Amino acid sequence: MISAQDRAIAIELIEEATANGAREHKACEVIGISHRTLFRWRSDITPNEDQRPHAKRPTPHNKLTEDEQAKVIETVNQPEFKSLPPSQIVPRLADKGLYIASESTMYRVLKQHNMQHHRGKAKKPSSRSISTHSADGPNQVWMWDITYLPADVKGFYYYLYMILDLFSRKIVGWEVWPVESAENASILVRRAIMAERRTLSGVPLVLHSDNGSPMKGASLLETLYQLGIIPSRSRARVSNDNAYAESVFKTCKYRPGFPTKGFASIIAAREWVLDFVTWYNQEHRHSGLNFLTPKQRHDGQSESVFSKRKEVYEAAKKAHPERWSGSTRKWELDERVWLNPERMSPKSEEEEKLS
Repeated sequence: MISAQDRAIAIELIEEATANGAREHKACEVIGISHRTLFRWRSDITPNEDQRPHAKRPTPHNKLTEDEQAKVIETVNQPEFKSLPPSQIVPRLADKGLYIASESTMYRVLKQHNMQHHRGKAKKPSSRSISTHSADGPNQVWMWDITYLPADVKGFYYYLYMILDLFSRKIVGWEVWPVESAENASILVRRAIMAERRTLSGVPLVLHSDNGSPMKGASLLETLYQLGIIPSRSRARVSNDNAYAESVFKTCKYRPGFPTKGFASIIAAREWVLDFVTWYNQEHRHSGLNFLTPKQRHDGQSESVFSKRKEVYEAAKKAHPERWSGSTRKWELDERVWLNPERMSPKSEEEEKLS
């Protein structure tokens, strides 16, 4: 919205430009308005300032009642939901066969009651970069990385090795060791292959990582060769080519209860990571999976879970059709998942020939 003072200044500048030989519509383009807007501002019947802030708008006929808003506030403050955002609460309610309000409505009600605030130390996530691997089922592409876990002695660390499935985001293998080494990575890969029963599969498995020394060690490469696994690594000096693996480490370290003062022992570190992996795989509704748990996606339960949620939403729409301007929420997922897909750009026929 442009104030009356700014409008007058803009008109004065345009008139000065035209007096010096400029075309009026070109001067409008420089200012950033259309020629038609300039005509409207000059009109005697147009108010001197924008009237939208003073408009009296009728209450929407499909607005939640006071009782329904109170039900939203009561629900989000229940012990099982009080630490979750509406994006996590709504799918959990749908899994229980309940529908109270849409996700956006919950956010709006919380904002009205001064209960919607940014939490945590993280900034808003930025868009991912790209890679060339894709998966349309579990155990086709794995990603792995190593991160440090602080000990209770300053300058001393344990190292968390973790393998993540691209298609389902399930943590298929993990271990905590006191050192980084290709030998430890080899052990973890063998354990993950056995746990996921990948020994008899005829489809090659891709294992993606960054360019750390354990990832390029001879012991690990020999293990991958023996198991028929295709190694893949990030581009040099591109830290976000392995974004999903980095993301799960952030989720791990930002979990409530993470011992910021360090783990007392490697046993304590392993016990904590075991609890985290169990929660992450079986309870965490992953936003990248349309709020399925990684285990549900990995085990092929997506359709049944989404079908139940659709039934809940259709029943809610039938009960209050005036609150739905279109179709219900889309409970579905793309069948193919790309590792950093935005690097993939369609080529023209001419480019294809040249390449």
